[in-house]
Amino acid sequence: MRWVSRLFYGWWIVAASFLLNALSSGFIFSGFSIFFVPLREEFGWSRTLLSSGMSLLRVESAFLGPIEGWIIDKIGPRIVVLIGVVLLGGGFMAFSRMDSVFWFYFSFVILALGSSMAGFLPLTTTIAHWFVEKRGLAMGIAMTGIGLGGALIVGFLAWGVAHYGWRATALASGVFIWLVGIPTGLVLRHKPEEYGHLPDGKRPFESSPQKQGAHAASPVPPSALSRSSDQNVTARAALRTPAFWLICFGQGSALLVIGAVLVHQVQHMVQRMQLSLEAAAGFVSLGLMVSVAGQLMGGYLADRLDKRRVLALCMLGHMVGVLMLAFATTIAPLVFFVVVHGLANGVRNPTITALFADYFGRKSYATIVGFYSVFVMLTSTISPIFAGWLADVRGGSYVLPFTILAVWAGIASLFFLLLPPLRSAPAARRL
Repeated sequence: MRWVSRLFYGWWIVAASFLLNALSSGFIFSGFSIFFVPLREEFGWSRTLLSSGMSLLRVESAFLGPIEGWIIDKIGPRIVVLIGVVLLGGGFMAFSRMDSVFWFYFSFVILALGSSMAGFLPLTTTIAHWFVEKRGLAMGIAMTGIGLGGALIVGFLAWGVAHYGWRATALASGVFIWLVGIPTGLVLRHKPEEYGHLPDGKRPFESSPQKQGAHAASPVPPSALSRSSDQNVTARAALRTPAFWLICFGQGSALLVIGAVLVHQVQHMVQRMQLSLEAAAGFVSLGLMVSVAGQLMGGYLADRLDKRRVLALCMLGHMVGVLMLAFATTIAPLVFFVVVHGLANGVRNPTITALFADYFGRKSYATIVGFYSVFVMLTSTISPIFAGWLADVRGGSYVLPFTILAVWAGIASLFFLLLPPLRSAPAARRL
């Protein structure tokens, strides 16, 4: 097929990122809460202990972020992602043999390393390098893997646990991650300039003497590279800008809510509304499917509207949606939560990743986002433990912790509204 051979390679990277996002997010951040109900039944562990395991994922990602970002900027994403896929699959295999608290935490250490190295940071960095004008759209398509893959994987995990037990399901998950993730990771490439392209599929110097007789995959000259870059702020300069910290506080506040909801929503639905495990998983899957539409919408809006206002509206959506979840006793408010919260989560993801590249450029993108991940991952570590602890204290009810986090999400919309206009964002405006 001729169009396949002429397709800009960046879109193959988007497709690979879609699949890798589906694996890392679906099995870990969306689907792992399915294991919590059988673990509580088998071992009698508290909600606080179980949620602290999920928090390990975020703590380790936070401290790994700057180092991982620097490595990605230096050597590219492919090796990092392949190591991550091996660790992620191996972590599930180790988890399937778990029989003690020590083994539980050991498994999560491996899973944390794997999900970090095969997930968000290397994939968004790669897309940020290959796209500028279509960056929002590319990010949005890649991130639909988070919702679509998560929706399918949550259903698979719930079915597997119900019919074959959590150990067999965990082992099968590890094998599946290896079979799909390793060949997909081989598709990734670092920068388009190394392969004779500029971002978005543009071909530099088509009629210039330098290109005449040159091979199609010859590197782009340095002068073209400098013209293809947007902002190119160093990591040190980015850390001194108000924009960096406002984005950190805004996204960190969003992940406070997301972290608690991802870990505890299934237990909340089973306990408060007396839903079955598979029915609760169905609502989780539905929310992830809604987020797919949100991610495509966010990719479209991110290239056309003021990202600051889009993100502020997403925070208000999180607030309203989680309040509905907290007080739901019937199906109607639960459906409202699924739609509003799912759309807000979907739109926010590609918008925030494109926003970083808009403000700080491509050259040090991974390093800058690595430092950002230290802050936002540590904040999201707090919320699952906080929600689990407060639920234990209040007899298992999640109403109060969800309400507190929802109200804070609404207040935190101000962080995005206070961001400086993009034209004044570079390093010249520093703290």
